[in-house]
Amino acid sequence: MIEAIVNILTMTVKITVIVFLMMAVIEYLQLRYQPTMRRGLTGRRWIQYVVAAALGVVPGCAGAFFVVSLYMRGLTSFGALAAVLIATSGDGAFVLLTETPQTAPLLFAICGLAGVPVGFVADALVDKFNIKLCEHCEPQLHDEDMAASPFSLSHFVREHVYHHIIRQHLLSLFLWLLGAFVVLQLIQPYMDVRGLPVSNVVLVVIAAGIGILPESGAHLLFVLLFAEGAIPFSVLLAISIVQDGHGLIPLLSASVRDSLYVKAVNVAAGLVIGLAALGLGY
Repeated sequence: MIEAIVNILTMTVKITVIVFLMMAVIEYLQLRYQPTMRRGLTGRRWIQYVVAAALGVVPGCAGAFFVVSLYMRGLTSFGALAAVLIATSGDGAFVLLTETPQTAPLLFAICGLAGVPVGFVADALVDKFNIKLCEHCEPQLHDEDMAASPFSLSHFVREHVYHHIIRQHLLSLFLWLLGAFVVLQLIQPYMDVRGLPVSNVVLVVIAAGIGILPESGAHLLFVLLFAEGAIPFSVLLAISIVQDGHGLIPLLSASVRDSLYVKAVNVAAGLVIGLAALGLGY
């Protein structure tokens, strides 16, 4: 029992530290080149889809927060919003890179590529059915982050490393990882869900349903299950497409309706792509 507790705490601390370092580096690069990405996200729609999906592929929530903020200001389309949330895997991407580095690039590539056509379809549906979207939403990012001028290192450390990563993400990530490892330890004798009286089709549907939650915790459990060989790739792919880490939370505070619209798009895409991957043997 003591050995199991030590192993769980060791793994949790190790992954938390790795994730923290990766998040800090990624957030710095995200903010450093923000003006260029901003120009790409306010131009033609197809460019918006490509840039938004590319930002979503970058591990962490920074890309999703950036696109959501632009959407809330009316500077980018609903399709770009759908594209970034399809492509992003939130904090779970860091854990996936740590636990299954061979699979992570393939998963990121599929999610990113899927974001572009899904963004196009999402905007086409909005235009065809004249769907009313939010128009006057307040931004959630700092004004300094949205400015084109370079930001100071002290601002980055204070506002982004401390107030954002450490205060808003690190404790939550640590607790979710700890909980996931505890659950895995408890269910390890029964971990091979392929032995349960449910088909992989049902698992894909369950994963897509769980992915609706605006939180990375459940995704972490699926990542760890996949790393243990307990679920097929198609199940991990489905939840990765549907869930968006914390990326949707700022939009929820501004427009629940738009959040439900984009989640409906995500769920449909996750089910279609996940079931297609399963049909291909993955």
